[in-house]
Parts: sequence; structure tokens; C-alpha cells
Amino acid sequence: MNTSSDKIFFYSSADLIKISEKMVDMAVSKGVTEASVDVNEHQGISVGVRMGSVETTESNREKVASITVFNRKRKGVASTSSFADEALLKTVTKAAEIARFTAEDEYSGLPDKSDIEFEPRKIPLYFPWALSNSEATDIALEAENSAFQVDKHVKNSDGAAVNTSHNNFYSINTLGFRGGYAYSNHSLSVSPIASVKSEMERDFWYSSDRDFRKLSSASEVGRYAAQRALARLGSRQIKTCKVPILFEAPLAAGLLGSFVQAISGSALYKKLTFLSESLHDEIFANHINLVEDPFIPGAMGSAPFDNEGVKVFKRNVVTNGCIEGYFLSSYTARKLGMRTTGNSGGSHNLRLYSNADKQQKNLDEMLKNLDTGLFVTELMGQGVNSLTGDYSRGAAGFWVQNGTIQFPVYEVTIAGNLKEMFKRIVAIGADEYTRGSKTVGSILIESMTVGGQ
Repeated sequence: MNTSSDKIFFYSSADLIKISEKMVDMAVSKGVTEASVDVNEHQGISVGVRMGSVETTESNREKVASITVFNRKRKGVASTSSFADEALLKTVTKAAEIARFTAEDEYSGLPDKSDIEFEPRKIPLYFPWALSNSEATDIALEAENSAFQVDKHVKNSDGAAVNTSHNNFYSINTLGFRGGYAYSNHSLSVSPIASVKSEMERDFWYSSDRDFRKLSSASEVGRYAAQRALARLGSRQIKTCKVPILFEAPLAAGLLGSFVQAISGSALYKKLTFLSESLHDEIFANHINLVEDPFIPGAMGSAPFDNEGVKVFKRNVVTNGCIEGYFLSSYTARKLGMRTTGNSGGSHNLRLYSNADKQQKNLDEMLKNLDTGLFVTELMGQGVNSLTGDYSRGAAGFWVQNGTIQFPVYEVTIAGNLKEMFKRIVAIGADEYTRGSKTVGSILIESMTVGGQ
């Protein structure tokens, strides 16, 4: 298998720098007061198989040059997929024209110069995987076939997929920011279906990483996905009750995502969040902490600067249950009368953990801590009200009695309020799972309402 970076990109970093500088010079010649340019090249493949046959095969190579200009407090944005000088000039001209007719916004503009990162760190984020379509197909087929080999009751599938993505970009602005880097993302997934007579249950598992060498093997992903599907056979309904709830780690990452959204700049200045004006409030149980670290080598949420070229830094977002900071871009920070937190483009490597126990518990120990209640492994629907924090989702999982899984459960609803749920976090497990930029173990909530029969 070829793992060389040769010919991954058509354009060199020097080419991207040249294009960026050319567009900024064009913008300045048009008389705009501020401008920023992003030039990006993307290359990737995507292969999907189902039941031993190839369903989709895609190879894509894209490039884009985009410019944002500010004519005083009027903003214009334009982009092009051509790097020819004529196309670049046309794009710059279009952005300047748009800015002429855009309403003034006193909060718009480039970041404050004092917030710009002029000496970006070098973080290893690029791990090229020169995978051919046929090699990717073989991996996907192996994952699906491994699922079929687990048990005779696994004989159908929603398919398996392999994706690789390589990106190289460069950004500059008229404040003197210069920065760019290459990065990669790779993933493998499979969704087998287990069946007994008329009952069918589907489950899913995947592995993703910037470094393809750290992906779980195709056979591992396939086997585990099949085991998950088989475990769901024989699902029962349960009666309505109020019991402790244990969220599996991948779903716990979703709870963390709801919190991040609630304290992000756009929701805050629009007052479309249940956590408005919550800075320094104790929102979580007092043993809960949340750390943001943009500098972890190879991590999915790492970056030496944010999307505006602003400095990023390691910080405590939540300490002993109290919110210590929001997630703000330059624009949203100005709207709130605050300073940017370097989060234009999103959060960076968040880790939610508890300091209640000297040693975090594995999943078996978390189930024992749950004692009697519901272990949730799947959520359905979009039942989260960002304005009130009300939470109501369709769910499936396993009924747990005396710390031991008894039987799978389906067709229930779990309900509560995020503020109350955050306060009632009893423990966070050591079974940490990373989804995108968020890392968290299974989360045990003291009690929630389960709607059943």
C-alpha cells in the first residue's frame, strides 16, 4: 500500500502563498480597508460497499480561493475554483462590489491585531494515505465480511465505507497574518444488520483519525459492529419510570456538544440559549471539569490558530462545575462586549472529566454504579430545545439490574432538562471516546424520566 505524500497535492504550499498574496494585493488596489484570503486544495476518495458489491466510488480533487473584504464596516465575500489571474481578479472585484451594497455592521471587520497569531506553532496534523480506489474497496469489503463472519444471524448490511481526505491551505490578511498547514482525515465504518425470524436490528461502528496508522483494523470494526447489532436482538419495551441513565461514551459526546452550542457566541448574543449570561455560574455538578487544548499532536481538533488567524490557547472552560469561558469569534465577542476566545470555526480538543474519583471507572464499573436503570446506546430524533434546555429523545439501549445488563430495550423516550442533567452527573467513565474535537467517557445521570409502555 502506497503511503507516500507524492502527488497528493497538485499545488505546493509556495503556490498557495503566491495566490493568497496576489489576491490581497488586488484587494488593496481596489481601495478596501481590510481583506483576508483563504486558498485551499482538497484531495480525497470515498468508497462504499454493500453485500460484497461496490455501491459508490468517488475520487475528488477540489480547489478554492476565497476572499473577504471590508469596506469600512461593509462586508463582501466571494470565491472561485479557478486560480487563473483573470478569475482571481474577477473574484476580488465581486467581493468589493458586494461590500458596497451591504449594510454597515459596527461589529464587522478583521480581528484586533493584538489577537492575531504571528508565530504559529507547528503541530503534526498531516498523515498522507495514498490509497487507491481498489485498496479502499478491499478494506471496506473486509470490514463488512468480518461482520458477517461473527454469527450466522448477521447476514445483511447497510454497507461499509472508507474515506480519506487531504487538505492544504494558506491564509493571509491585511493585518500581517500569514499561516497555513496541511491536514488529513481518514475513516472506516460499517453498519451490519442482525436478524432472527422477523426481527431485524442494525448497529454501526467506525474508526477515524488523522493518522491512518491509528485506525482500528477493518476486521476489528466489522466484528464490533456485528456484536453490537446482535446484542440488540430480543429487545423489549419497559414501563414508564424515573431511573438513573448511563449514556454510552459516543452519545455522551453529543451531550457535550449541546453544552458547547449553548455557550457559543452566536447563541449567546442572539439570546437563543438556556445558558445566557451564565459565565462563572455553577452549571455542572461541582466535580466536573472541561479543558480545551488546541495543541495535541495529531488530534482532530488541533490547530495553531483559528479560522481568523487568531491565537488559540489551552484553557479551562469549566472548573469544578463553573463556566470559566465561552466559545467566541471576533465578531460574536464584539457583539457581547468581550474578547475573542480563538474559536472561530469551532472548539479545539475538548475533554470533559470528573475529579470525584481518584481513578475513573471502566464501563463495567459504571454499570455497577448505575445499579438499576437504563444504559442508552442509541438516540433518535432532534428533541433538544436550545432556548429552554428541555431534552426529549427517542432512545434504545439495555436495561440494567443490580449492575448487570438484563435485556435490550427499544421504543422508549428519555426526557429531562439539560441544566438539571448537567447538575445531576454522578460520574464520567474512563471509557473515553473521541468524536471530532470532543472526548468524554460514558456519563451517568442521577435520574431522568423514561417514557415506555
